[in-house]
Order: sequence, then structure tokens, then C-alpha cells
Amino acid sequence: MKSSKSMGLSQMSVVDPDVLSQVANYFKLLSEVSRLQVLNCLRSGPMSVNALVEATGLGQANVSKHLKLLTEAGILEREPKGVSAYYSIADPTIFDLCELVCDRISDRLIQQAEAFKQFKAFSTPRSSSLEKSK
Repeated sequence: MKSSKSMGLSQMSVVDPDVLSQVANYFKLLSEVSRLQVLNCLRSGPMSVNALVEATGLGQANVSKHLKLLTEAGILEREPKGVSAYYSIADPTIFDLCELVCDRISDRLIQQAEAFKQFKAFSTPRSSSLEKSK
């Protein structure tokens, strides 16, 4: 989707609300910290449920629930091996999306830190002049 800044309003396509609902559900899926923990663990390769439980510190039922949702969304793949099941990343572009979001958050925090540095300019000379007047 192009922004209204890059194209005239008359050229903007209308996106079906059902499509937007699916996009919103995808982002909702990624809005859970535990699911992001699971994805981060799987970045290094396939893992069993037990290994994910140990790596994340989450309960087995909780991890299994998140694995099911991520698999249903097509983000993960499940491969049974004997009595265990191993999960792996089915859609590696998920990490591109996460990197994009993390970079944006980092940029915003850096901008905020720069803005807060301006407060230091006000506090340093003032505190020195107050000490001199005592």
C-alpha cells in the first residue's frame, strides 16, 4: 500500500475490510511476547517442544498453544520425529518484519535520547551556579 503522500487520493486503492482484518490478525499474532520468544529461539534452527520450554522458561501447555497458533498461521512448520515434534520457521520473512520493527523502535529511542540530552544542558550549568551561590 502506498501512502497518500506518494500518490493522489484519487489513485489510492480501497482495501477490502476482510483483507485488513487478516492483516490485523497477523499482527495480533505477533503482539504476544511469548510468541516472539519462541520465534527468537527458532531463529537458530528447529527445536522440540521440550527444548523450547527450557529455552523460554514458559510452561509446556503455554508453549504448545503458541506453537499451534504460529503453525496455523503458516509461520512455523511442525515435523514429527518419533515421540517428539520439532518446530522450525516456515516463513523466514518473519525476521525481516521483526528487524524492520526493531530498527524503527531503535531509531525512535535514539531520537528520544537526543532530545533528552537537551535537558542536561539546562541542568548542568544551573546546578553549578546554585552551588557557587551557597
